[in-house]
Amino acid sequence: MSTGWVCHELYMWHDTGASAGVLPPGLTVQPGVPYENPEPKRRFRNLVEVSGLIDHLVPIKPRYATEDEVARVHTRAHIEKIKTMSARGGGDASYLSPFGRGSFEIALLAAGGAITAFDAVIRGEVSNAYALIRPPGHHALPDLGMGFCLFGNVGVAIRHAQASYGLKRIVTVDWDVHHGNGTQAIFYEDPSVLTISLHQDNNYPPESGSCEENGAGPGAGFNLNIPLPPGSGNGAYLEAIRRVVLPALERYRPELIVVPSGFDASALDPLGTMMVSSDGYRQMTRLLLSAAERLTGGKIVVVHEGGYSESYVPYCGLAVVEELSGFKTSIDDIWAPLLANWGQQGLQPHQAAAIDKAERLVGNIS
Repeated sequence: MSTGWVCHELYMWHDTGASAGVLPPGLTVQPGVPYENPEPKRRFRNLVEVSGLIDHLVPIKPRYATEDEVARVHTRAHIEKIKTMSARGGGDASYLSPFGRGSFEIALLAAGGAITAFDAVIRGEVSNAYALIRPPGHHALPDLGMGFCLFGNVGVAIRHAQASYGLKRIVTVDWDVHHGNGTQAIFYEDPSVLTISLHQDNNYPPESGSCEENGAGPGAGFNLNIPLPPGSGNGAYLEAIRRVVLPALERYRPELIVVPSGFDASALDPLGTMMVSSDGYRQMTRLLLSAAERLTGGKIVVVHEGGYSESYVPYCGLAVVEELSGFKTSIDDIWAPLLANWGQQGLQPHQAAAIDKAERLVGNIS
């Protein structure tokens, strides 16, 4: 296998200002570092380098997406709003989604990074690829940025793949702890894209991501949500992959699998209350890789989304890229012994019940 690697230092220069985590600072809220800052991604990149894994990856140079490419997903008014605000020093894409001067161009580079990863995999230049890009994208709606996201990177890249290569059936498997509401909205009435989201039940956005949101019109049945209870760990996530995601892939028979990859379902993340370990992400990657080999000739693109633990995102990310590349480094997850002993890491009855509900929707896919 050959694995492509997309990254660029400019992704780390996207400025989200100062805040108390996600709250705007003020006289009663002391300013601090926002959760959506470059450090978790930079440390992920650095661990890939110092571990030696970088020597086993194929570098893919990102390019800037054009405004026309972004407009396949977003309204011209939204694009112009972000462009104008960025040129004037920054602002807020909606609510608690701040950005600074130059973030418009960096967001174009993020969308373009996803596009170049898709290009390399679809053309067969690499077997699979990981795009470590920023700002994230899976919350961005056609006319609104939200949840730290300015443009829907995965959505833009999918529309590019359809326009440039004629792909008819693409699936997204979003394992970010937050519901991929933006990706869902873009393709909600489109059967050419099966959107699947595993997420913490009713975390973010609020009142979003229920099983009842199952697609509409021609896309009815082609949106699949798997809301998992808080406290779900490796057992619940792997069961959801085996019982819901893999059967859905078999029914849909995609030409390309895309993973919006957030590591905020990990056990140490400040914006989720899940318990997935680096080994859990490794096993999920292994299962999806196996499915991709059967269904798509191995074509799978992983596009980075969230994940806010500076100390743990690097280990989770390293595990995924090791699995994609087939090369195991000498780096061990220093948190693994602790997390392995956390209670209820295995599948619990109430988690199984939630998976049961989602599993019943697989039959709607044709």
